[in-house]
Amino acid sequence: MAKAKNGITMTMGPKESAQRFKELDEYIQGAAAAFPGDRQGALMGVLHKVQSVFGYIPREAMDFVSRKLSVPTAHIYGMATFYNFFSLKPKPRFKICTCKGTACYVGGGARILEKLKAELGLEEGGVTADGMFGLEITRCLGCCGLSPVMQVNEDIYVRMVPEKVPGILNKYRKLDKKQVKSPE
Repeated sequence: MAKAKNGITMTMGPKESAQRFKELDEYIQGAAAAFPGDRQGALMGVLHKVQSVFGYIPREAMDFVSRKLSVPTAHIYGMATFYNFFSLKPKPRFKICTCKGTACYVGGGARILEKLKAELGLEEGGVTADGMFGLEITRCLGCCGLSPVMQVNEDIYVRMVPEKVPGILNKYRKLDKKQVKSPE
């Protein structure tokens, strides 16, 4: 992984990065042709493409789009932060949400959160260096009668205790290895 000067960790090598920027450049050329004389009109579609290509909207891509469309980076940043479906940070492959609603809090949810922080070396809102796990807080998952509750992507874990955390994390580590294993 290479760390950019602005603090964003790029999880791709130079060759992969160049390929992604080439793909983005080709898309921008088509979008600019579709909106002749209205570069800002092409911007929404271009931002969707950036997010699709990179998985989020890195600063380097905003600068690239700014140069290609002659739209100020500040305007691009404004759009990227206004719409909640855009992200300026890499998204984890497995998003973990712990509930801090009343029932989960009373049932020991804080202990689950502390165990996750210790196991992952993360604070709330963080993503592991390998991009595998992200840790978020929610106020209710709608499972109050089964508290404390934790969610990993779409999977819900009920009646959680800290001792279950390592096994659950290992399940996703194994799943991730199967998903990224290339065919031989």
